[in-house]
Amino acid sequence: MDHDARLFLLPDDHPRVGVALASVGALACAETPAVHGWLQAHGVSASSDQVRILLADAEALMPEDAESLPVPLSEEEALRIHRESVPRSVADLEAELSGFREMTEGAEALVHRALTAGIPAPRIAQLTGLSAREISGLIQA
Repeated sequence: MDHDARLFLLPDDHPRVGVALASVGALACAETPAVHGWLQAHGVSASSDQVRILLADAEALMPEDAESLPVPLSEEEALRIHRESVPRSVADLEAELSGFREMTEGAEALVHRALTAGIPAPRIAQLTGLSAREISGLIQA
């Protein structure tokens, strides 16, 4: 894969998918000539609610006929977009998981809550730094 996300224009008649570009804060890619030119070519501004962004692993949600542009992201930018795109309860749990390394107690309960909320073990591993084996150990403990 040669990109981390895709900017796209949400058609008027399509349900809201992705995250409004304006809602994720400043992204380095938004300042590039390619993005400026793409926005100008479509006659929209970066603050328009029609300008949406999806992480590459969620591109299947993008409308087939949507105008789009692949863009690179930093890890921190991808995390912000992911947090904006998930339901608040999952986002809150993921924020807690991100602080996992500093936890001194309650780690097992946090992993259990995250799994129960539907956060996949690989995502938990990514956020916490735990290995799949360590997550399995916490679940079985």
